[in-house]
Amino acid sequence: MSVKTILAICGSTRAQSTNLHLINAIRSIFAHRLNVQVFTALAELPQFNPDEDHENPPSSIILFRQLLRSVDGILICTPEYAMGVPGSLKNAIDWTVSSCEFSHKPTALITASSMGQTGHESMLATLKIIEANITDDTQLLIPYAKTKIKADGISDEVTARQVTHLIHSFIDILD
Repeated sequence: MSVKTILAICGSTRAQSTNLHLINAIRSIFAHRLNVQVFTALAELPQFNPDEDHENPPSSIILFRQLLRSVDGILICTPEYAMGVPGSLKNAIDWTVSSCEFSHKPTALITASSMGQTGHESMLATLKIIEANITDDTQLLIPYAKTKIKADGISDEVTARQVTHLIHSFIDILD
């Protein structure tokens, strides 16, 4: 049973976001199986520009792409903003389309938001079109997330079981 390294990307840039609390809970619960690195520079990535995406992309994009390539898998935990994917998260993923870091990379998606269905479906469609290795068991929608996830962890028993199932399924595709 080896420890796998994953990159966790929080779709919210808030310092105390529910999704960051969820990432921290997963990191704590699964420390024996996963080395969770949290990507904290989402808001610092420049706006995607196809003209800058060829021979010499911005240095922050080069580093982001290298980080994505260096890990065994990617965990995205995100809210839904205005019935869609947060712009900073979509921007980061747009920078990977031509360089294919997500292609066949084991990926898990958790949308933890007030409702989240539309944003979740949109993010799933994006991940599928860029060929992320995501399955039905490695994606989860958690509505009313603020009532289920707190700074000290997952407070809802059903949600805790769902997240545990997702992470076990994710570990299965990492192995």
